[in-house]
Amino acid sequence: MNVLPITVSAGVFGFPSPAADYTQLKLSLDELFIQHPSSTWLAVAEGESMKGIGIFPGSILVIDRRISRKTGDVVVANLNGEFVVKIVDLEKRLLLSDNDDFPPVAINEWDVFSIEGVVIGSYKPFKPLRQMI
Repeated sequence: MNVLPITVSAGVFGFPSPAADYTQLKLSLDELFIQHPSSTWLAVAEGESMKGIGIFPGSILVIDRRISRKTGDVVVANLNGEFVVKIVDLEKRLLLSDNDDFPPVAINEWDVFSIEGVVIGSYKPFKPLRQMI
């Protein structure tokens, strides 16, 4: 992938043509976003429970299994056979949403629970992507 070495303002103001002083840089999204390729995987988010931190339906999550989990991390967890993306509170054994419409979920001793990885980033496409799964 080639990248223009410029920054882009969210405000629309006059700026020089991106083609001026064009330089091609080699860029790999894998190298930029993924530290541990053998332990990193992608998932597509569903639901509205994490919209407060910018995870919306259709967001692509980048999940790393190798990163140590700590309270406050956004994780993908398996709770009783259902994969969920939540903020984990390890001390209180809770899964938290970032949307006031969704209450905390207690992790009980009888639950089948595992953390599948830490979400290290997400990408929200503006146009439909080709079917990934």
